[in-house]
Formats: sequence, structure tokens, C-alpha cells
Amino acid sequence: MRLVPPARSILLPAVLGTLMLLVACAKTQDESPYSITTVTRRDIVVSASAAGVIEPIMTVEVKSKASGEIVEVAVEEGEAVKTGQLLVRVDPRIPLNAVVQAEADSAVAEAELENAEAQLRRAETLWGSQSITELEYESAKLGRASAYARLISSRRALEDARIAYEDTEVRAASNGVILGRNVEVGSVIASASRDVSGGAVLMRMASLDTVQVRALVDETDIGMIQEGVPVTITVDAYPNRPFHGAVLRIGAEAVVQQNVTMFPVLVRIANQQGLLRPGMNSEVEIHIGEVRDALAVPNAALRTEEEVEPAAALVGLSMETVRARLAGVEGETAAAAPADTTGGGTMQAGGAVRPEGPAQQASFRGQGGRSHQRESSLFGGSFVVFALRNGAPRAVAIETGLTDFDYTVVRSGLSEGDSLIVLPTSGLIEELQRREAWARERAGGPLGNQPGGPR
Repeated sequence: MRLVPPARSILLPAVLGTLMLLVACAKTQDESPYSITTVTRRDIVVSASAAGVIEPIMTVEVKSKASGEIVEVAVEEGEAVKTGQLLVRVDPRIPLNAVVQAEADSAVAEAELENAEAQLRRAETLWGSQSITELEYESAKLGRASAYARLISSRRALEDARIAYEDTEVRAASNGVILGRNVEVGSVIASASRDVSGGAVLMRMASLDTVQVRALVDETDIGMIQEGVPVTITVDAYPNRPFHGAVLRIGAEAVVQQNVTMFPVLVRIANQQGLLRPGMNSEVEIHIGEVRDALAVPNAALRTEEEVEPAAALVGLSMETVRARLAGVEGETAAAAPADTTGGGTMQAGGAVRPEGPAQQASFRGQGGRSHQRESSLFGGSFVVFALRNGAPRAVAIETGLTDFDYTVVRSGLSEGDSLIVLPTSGLIEELQRREAWARERAGGPLGNQPGGPR
């Protein structure tokens, strides 16, 4: 509506200037109080973003069971190794001498056992002819048992010596990559199995075929994330090459950083080519929902029950007309698009949107970080829009699906190509109406009744 205040000589110049400014604003709003858009198809993708650092799934600290001087380091930092590959060799001379000594002791024990068995056989013959006493016979049996025990002990010592000799060669227990090494040739180390300190760490290694990112996600987004949802990861080293993974686990305890509450989310990523390395900074995009080639409308066009009346006034419709049309719109809605009531509800007389299930409050965040509370979930709800039918505005009840906070999927109520009225927000409509009323009052009321301005 174009407001033109009547010429009154009694108006003060300051009041006249204020009115002219308000009239200009009202004129601008009146020329384009809303815009018209067409219902089209688009891809709706909802995701949560977070930052994290690439890390291995498990890091192994390599230690040696042998003590002594390092005589060889066979790998370098960053080198990929295979299972059983030599990593470090410890001076083998002392363990080798122990093996030689144990072999000699074992040979002596075998000879002693053979001698004891021969004496026992003679004693058995003499005992049968009553040529020796029972005590002598029992002594022969005891000698044979003792010789056998010494043989077992020497064999065990020989096996231990051989194991100790083998331990001088530290080999990879699995495939992996050397993350870092702490020793050089000439270093003297203590045994990890015998030293009370646990021994020296020779190097660290990890398998990088699969890596993970521990990202911190804002608590406002954590409720939409589930285990197994797909994730896209980008790193600074390969900015144009996205990597794909999935959510493995969501942390049970929150982390507070700079007064912001976040939850750790663990993401697993396949890394067969080894491009991702521990310590790389990464950007994580968790794909919460995705709909391709779906009918979609701007979120600014959606109206809930409490927002219908000011919107109807802006397009020139009375609430009685809106209620009557909404009460009879059910048949048209069913014919306009296939019914899909997943997460939706029904439209009842009076312009009220009544969900079939419990209402969920979700924050529809649009451009500029603003949020508007809608009686709907992120994945669907019931709303009213104003469409142009035969050139005239008409209230239409629709069922919605996934939203990316800018556009929302339409499940029923509209068809592709429909003309849709995109209205200002309810707060802006109320502010314009209040200013228009104040301008009318100032232009037509007595000077003595003029207040200081809009309240």
C-alpha cells in the first residue's frame, strides 16, 4: 500500500521528515512485498562439518627382548615394512655363546642318561639272580631318573638360549610403516622382558591401510549423526581429492573448548594408497541426509500455524478464506502428488498443521546464521505455503521431507512448475504492519496527540 500523507501546514518539519522516510520505506515494501518462485527439482544434502587430525588406528612400540649393543638398524623412518622383516639387530655374540654352551651341556646330559640306563639294565639282571641287594637296585633306578631330569633341564636351557639368540634380531610383527625410530648403531639397550623399566623403545610403527580421524562435532549436530553414516574428508595436501569413510563411533562424553560443548566422533577411512599420513589436518563433512532430484521449495515459503495469519494478510487473503480453503484442500493435495506420510501429518480446519506423531522442535538455520523454530523434524513435517492458482494466491497444505536449511523437499501438495509466493519472515511482516499503522496515525491524527515515534 502506498502511503501519501495529506499536506498539513500545522505539521512540524521534523515530523514531516520522519513521515516522508516511513512513506518511502512503505512504498519500497509495497512495490515488492514478496517474490515469486517456481517449484523445481534439486538435490538436497544435509551435512555437519568438523575439523580433525589423521591418526593411525593403532600404534606399536617396538622393543627388544635382548640386551646389548645395537649393531644394525635395517629400516628408515617412513619406510613400509612387511611381516617378519628385519628392523634392528642386537650384538649376538653373548647369546650365541650361550647357545653353544647349552648344546654342549645337552650332549653331556644325553651321554649320562645312556650310561644310567645301561647300569639300570645290569642291576635288573643282577637283582633277578639275587646277586645285589635291593638297596643297590633302587640306587640304579634313581641314577637313571636323575640323568633323565638333567637331560630335560639341559634341553630347556638350550631352547631358551636359542630364543635369546633369535631375539637379537628384532623383526616386524605385522605390515606397517615406520613412524619414527629412537636408536642408532652403537646404542646400548636393556631387555624389555628383564629390565624393570620395560626396556627402551626402538621405534614406533603402525599400519596405515586404514586410518581414522577424531573430529569434534558441535552438540547441536550430534543428535543427527549415527554410526555408519558416510563421511567425506579433505586434507590440505590434496585439496581437490576427497577421501571417503564412515562414522565408526560417537564419544560418550562431551568436550568443552572455549565454552563450546562438542562430542568426539571417530571416522574410519580406507587408505590403501597410503596418501593419508598421521598428523595431517583434515576437514570432515558428515553426510546426515541426501535426496537427489526431488521437488523442493525455499524454507522462506514455509509457514506454521502461528505464521499463517500475518502471511495471509500480506497476500490479501482473509483468515476465513484461508481456513475454508485449507479445510477442503485435502482432496487436491492427494491428487497433486503421491502421498508420502513418512514423518508428516494432516491439515485440519482453521489453518492448523497437526503432525500425526509427536512434534519435534528443530532449528531451521538459514543464511546469516539465523534460526527459526518449526514444528517439524529435520526429516519432514507439515506446513502451509501460498501458491498462485489461476493468478490468485491460495493457501496450500504440504508435507515436507529433508531440509538443508535453505530448501526443503516437498512430498505432497505441490507439483513441479507450480508458482510459489516467497514471503518475508513473520517478524518482518509484523514490523511493517506496525510502522504502517504508526504512519497512518501520524498523517491523519491531531498534532497534539502525536507520540514520539514507533514503539
